[in-house]
Amino acid sequence: MSLDATDKRILTALQRKGRMPNSDLSEVVNLSASACHRRVQRLEQDGYIRDYVALLDARKMGMPTTVFVEITLQAQADEVLDAFEKAVSRIPDVLECHLMAGTADYLLKVVAEDTEDFARIHRQYLARLPGVAQMQSSFALRTVFKTTALPVT
Repeated sequence: MSLDATDKRILTALQRKGRMPNSDLSEVVNLSASACHRRVQRLEQDGYIRDYVALLDARKMGMPTTVFVEITLQAQADEVLDAFEKAVSRIPDVLECHLMAGTADYLLKVVAEDTEDFARIHRQYLARLPGVAQMQSSFALRTVFKTTALPVT
């Protein structure tokens, strides 16, 4: 299925405010409420809309520290990659894990209360990940820009 201009307006609006009532959404995208509802259902069924979530404020949740961790593995064998990915997916403080091209094999985004809490996360989880040869952590000093919205073109 290809997206038309109306679908794109719906997706853009829902990325800004996912709890927008259908009546408001239909006004924003200039459709009848029933037509708008059908389109949203189709976008959900076709997988363009994967889920609806609440985005929490990390500071208010007591986790204002963001750390990016570059990890290089000892080997690139499928078993090593699978074991690492399975283990890292169970760490509650890891928000994202990306397989990378370049100097590091993986890049993790980790949240923590502070540097002492990150040291705990490192000792308790990261240092025990299987197949790790090298790890480098970089602390974010300030978040300049952050979004979850994908460009809809």
